[in-house]
Amino acid sequence: MVQHKTRPQRNAVRSFIIENVTDHPRDITSITAKKFGISRQAAHRHIQQLAHENAIRITGRTRAREYALKPIASHTVSLDLSPSLKEDQVWREHVLPRLEGVKPNVLALCEYGCTEMVSNAIDHSEGTKVSIQLVYTPARIRLVVKDDGVGIFHKVQTKLGLEDEHHAILELAKGKLTTDPQRHTGEGVFFTSRVFDTFIILAGNLRFITLSGGSDWLLEDQRPILGTTFIMDISTQSKRRTQEIFDKYASQDDDYGFTKTHVPVTLAKYGPENLVSRSQAKRLLARFDRFREVVLDFKNVETIGQAFADEIFRVYVSAHPNVHITPINATGQIRAMIHRAESQPTPSSLEAPISTNSTP
Repeated sequence: MVQHKTRPQRNAVRSFIIENVTDHPRDITSITAKKFGISRQAAHRHIQQLAHENAIRITGRTRAREYALKPIASHTVSLDLSPSLKEDQVWREHVLPRLEGVKPNVLALCEYGCTEMVSNAIDHSEGTKVSIQLVYTPARIRLVVKDDGVGIFHKVQTKLGLEDEHHAILELAKGKLTTDPQRHTGEGVFFTSRVFDTFIILAGNLRFITLSGGSDWLLEDQRPILGTTFIMDISTQSKRRTQEIFDKYASQDDDYGFTKTHVPVTLAKYGPENLVSRSQAKRLLARFDRFREVVLDFKNVETIGQAFADEIFRVYVSAHPNVHITPINATGQIRAMIHRAESQPTPSSLEAPISTNSTP
């Protein structure tokens, strides 16, 4: 007996194809069939219908056949960087008109990221040109903002006197970092990296990637490039909202100000080195006093040394009682080192004078 698919079932199959075809350009038919328990022929009919509706592009034949989403909109514009250039005008004239049909919350995320990164190019890049690229498909929106300036990592390193560009990335990940405190709060890059599914910064010979709204980080070497490129990618079906991201890093006690941060400890490492020294800990701890709460994320860190743990969880915590540090994703070895540091006498108790009063 032939089973007929209901409209909701058909929509589910086609939504799955649209959401996954970019990552599976050659095997989308088989993974769709497996996902919904249908034949390959049935899955192929759904793909053919999407192609007929101009949602999917098919290239090649038989085994070499590949599938890809057809962009709803694709646009690139290059503009002169000058004080007269306004980021909100760039958004209204060059991006917003091409995002017809996008959900309001996703549109708000795109507006925030686009305007913040164009503003960054205008005020900080020291470049002469900025380009904005939009690719809008049924499944995803990608925004790319690229300038020809000095590069964000180099700018941060030199302006703040940091050790190197790697160190600049660690500071950017903490938030509240700006090279122009008179005009900026240093929140734009931090929050933009949290609102998109994927956020990538390319500058110099480094590539910094934030995934899933700030839960994963990756630092890679690359061929040196000129200026800074910001790549922002989000699902058209995302339920994320800008306000929920702001609230996540805010505290009611501080009128919802930016008082919390989430710091990837792995960024304090250089290559294969282990985190064992007090100097490494101090580099990680820099500017923590600007926050009330700091989440230290130990993902991708297997071990830490006694001195590293002691500097953070005994020495620093004792000297900064208003900064609450919470470790997450810690291995058993790391938890043991933290517990050992926390159980030791604090520096203040070690320095307390011994009473000369005697009891009868």
